Amino acid sequence: MAAKSFADIFWKHWMTLRPFAGDKLKGNSLSCEIRYMLSTCAFPEYTELPGKLNKSERKPFVVPINELKRKAQLQRELRQEVREVNLRPPENGLLLKRLIPVAHEVYASRSKLFYCVSRLIDKVGVHRCRACAEVHVGHMPHTIRTCNAVGSRPTREHSWEKGGIEDVLPIVESFHLYDRLGRAVSHKERVDIDRLPAIVELCIQAGIDLPEYPTRRRVIPVYSISGKIIDFERRYPRDGPMSTEEIQASGFWEKRRKSLQSIDLSMSELDGNGIRDLAEEGLEAWERLRSGATRLMQKYGVQVCGYCPEVQVGPKGHRVRTCQAHKHQQRDGQHAWQEATVDEIVPPVHVWHVRNPGSGEVIVDELRWYYGKLPAVVELCSQAGAQVGKEYWGMTREDVSLPDLEEVKLVV
Repeated sequence: MAAKSFADIFWKHWMTLRPFAGDKLKGNSLSCEIRYMLSTCAFPEYTELPGKLNKSERKPFVVPINELKRKAQLQRELRQEVREVNLRPPENGLLLKRLIPVAHEVYASRSKLFYCVSRLIDKVGVHRCRACAEVHVGHMPHTIRTCNAVGSRPTREHSWEKGGIEDVLPIVESFHLYDRLGRAVSHKERVDIDRLPAIVELCIQAGIDLPEYPTRRRVIPVYSISGKIIDFERRYPRDGPMSTEEIQASGFWEKRRKSLQSIDLSMSELDGNGIRDLAEEGLEAWERLRSGATRLMQKYGVQVCGYCPEVQVGPKGHRVRTCQAHKHQQRDGQHAWQEATVDEIVPPVHVWHVRNPGSGEVIVDELRWYYGKLPAVVELCSQAGAQVGKEYWGMTREDVSLPDLEEVKLVV
């Protein structure tokens, strides 16, 4: 069956909507309805980015709420029966051996990605707004008026300053768990227990051993009887060079960490081919990082607050009362935990896509509906010479021709 043309799909949606619209579709509302119809059409070459949620809106659930209620009801019924429930790795405390190489690959890709981005920022340039969280990749910042933060200009123009690697790759932290099946971190322990990047904590729980962040590796699995976890290693500890009593489960922040400044980045100057190769490696590391993290999160749970960006790697969230989002008074500062996605631990900062970086063109506010967006890492590698994959073509809007400023007034 031949694919429908743009005119056929647009005319079908327009004829369905027009009789019920009346005279309400005028001016800006008309263009909004047209953009909505374009975003809902089945165009494989166009991708609509998720909109920004209001403060009172909760993040969408990964699993439908009705399915969560059904599973909770089933678990309550199973607790009434006194019988053993068979747990599989990693729910029983053992590692999933087939995901250990994936954890090492994700950890190595993260280190490689930070190295490539730190080198490319000096060549391409990154800007950030002083008032809001807007980021722009390129030497010439855009002039799109979307700054609505407190203290912004009346014209909603951004106040740009030089950005850094933390603007392109923001670090989402999580509490380090010595025992991922142990009790949750309490509010009094929030200062004693160390916090580290969530993606690193995910790799540690999946099988990576870091000396500065010790974790408990079980040999005997735990058992679940009537909803209670039975741990035989606690009653009969195994013999080893170091017992669990000699390991401190908190206070890792007192130890010396390796920072990004300790990495030697002062290498020889790169030529055009060297920058392009570095961009290709960075883009490949970005893809491996996200794909590997997605595979790990399918087995190792990661929790996120439904109203704030707090993340906790593990089968359950912590009990630290630091949530200041919508209706936090009703929860006594507790977080509204739900299952997280890969965007919560590896956030893709979407920036405006520059089509011709070498031409010196500036993204203007009048043509904002014709520009596309890309994750900041992908845009940085793209401007450095890397070839963007087909999965990002629907976000770049490369197939849309930019009109002149005089022609914008003639567009309906």
